[in-house]
Amino acid sequence: MIVKALSFSIVGIESYPITVEVDTAAGLPQFSIVGLPDASVKESKDRIKAAVKNSGYGFPKHHVTVNLAPADIKKEGTGFDLPIAVGVLMAQEMVPEEITQHYLITGELSLDGGIKGVPGVLSAAFEAKTMGLKGIICPKDNALEAAMVKEIAVIAVERLSDVVEFLNGMREIPPFHVDREAFFLAASHYPFDFSEISGQAQAKRALEIAAAGGHNILMIGPPGAGKTMLAQRLCTILPELTFAEAIETTKIYSVAGLLGRNDALLGTRPFRSPHHGISDVGLVGGGQTPKPGEISLAHRGVLFLDELPEFRKNVLEALRQPLEEGTITITRSSATASYPAQFMLVAAMNPCPCGYYGSSQRPCRCSAQQIRQYQSRLSGPLLDRIDIHIEVPAVRYRDIRQNKFAESSAVIKERIGRARLVQAERFADQGSHVNARLTDRQIKEFCPLDEEGQRLIEMAVDKLGLSARAYTRVLKVARTIADLEGRANIMPPHVAEAIQYRTLDRNML
Repeated sequence: MIVKALSFSIVGIESYPITVEVDTAAGLPQFSIVGLPDASVKESKDRIKAAVKNSGYGFPKHHVTVNLAPADIKKEGTGFDLPIAVGVLMAQEMVPEEITQHYLITGELSLDGGIKGVPGVLSAAFEAKTMGLKGIICPKDNALEAAMVKEIAVIAVERLSDVVEFLNGMREIPPFHVDREAFFLAASHYPFDFSEISGQAQAKRALEIAAAGGHNILMIGPPGAGKTMLAQRLCTILPELTFAEAIETTKIYSVAGLLGRNDALLGTRPFRSPHHGISDVGLVGGGQTPKPGEISLAHRGVLFLDELPEFRKNVLEALRQPLEEGTITITRSSATASYPAQFMLVAAMNPCPCGYYGSSQRPCRCSAQQIRQYQSRLSGPLLDRIDIHIEVPAVRYRDIRQNKFAESSAVIKERIGRARLVQAERFADQGSHVNARLTDRQIKEFCPLDEEGQRLIEMAVDKLGLSARAYTRVLKVARTIADLEGRANIMPPHVAEAIQYRTLDRNML
């Protein structure tokens, strides 16, 4: 007898349907799973047998074959435990197949029949809706994230017996509901505020420009100057996440298994700060079976790389493609996966190994050779992709003492919102959303300069040795400065300020 249940698998951040086919035939007792299962799926045989028996049901004393179709795509994870167990029970006519076909089923089984949470349920809920199914049967731990999808029933279960009784009509399990808008609003709060930062007016200005145009930024200064504090508060002045952006970002965390039971939706922009010892796979994603890395976990938010020169060179160079394209594609023998990676890169570094080169407060102990070697760890192509370079000096005591008039994040966010609105109207049919992602054609159309502005750019290119890419970065930043001031045209002061944020091209290398 052949029966079928529906489940899912993940490629990238999207799910695709998997049909769990179960066949029982006469012969010696044997339980085999085919259809390119990985080790975790193969090991499910013992979990399923124990869970079925310990839930009070009999296991077939025949030859049982389970096929995960389509059979040419590798299957991984423990989420197939529950649909396979349901299929085995259907083959014994303990569960009606006609009812089961209306639900997508997922969950990991414990030996006692309990059901544990699995990754990717948010994407699976969207897949169930696309397939026109009635709903999804999932672990109670995943119910909150699945409930973020409208128009499908989320049946939250804790034990295998719950599923059997529900499908047989012996027990009514009401669909799990949540007020999505209220939940999203409750999650949209940051624990930081810009008003907490003492002094650093120039660095705050640079961060405001970066946030307004979506530009990458590098902060250089001595230890204790507040670089990390500034970076942590950047998210608080970025425009609020839309519900659609929150769903997209949450999908990545769901696939990566980073959503807690009560964290069904990310209401704030993500802030990721990996340690400088991270590998290239950990940063951009990958592995034998592709998984999202830190750059994808920072999608729609901020990726903060502290002590930038301490990162391995191959790790930093791996950033070049996603910084340009906003996506990362990982190809392995088992699968090819694409992950979104539209993040703002915020990097911080000391000017030298000891951290006090150029400081007026403490002498630098490094030799000229040590300083050159330290600074040369950052390649020119990587620096070209960072729009704004800003020096962050040590904070003076009087700035710490006189901090009562510092602007709040809400005030700064309002100015940035107006600039972002101008960009949204400008790029309504252009494909871009922020100035940082202007194409060459769009730069010619939206960033014209008068004669004085062109002279300033020419002097900067000649004296600073700016590359062609750095030249376009200056124009993009100048466009953002003009937007913040509500100007339709880029004026010479805007160009001069944008050039000021490239002077480290000369100082650093």
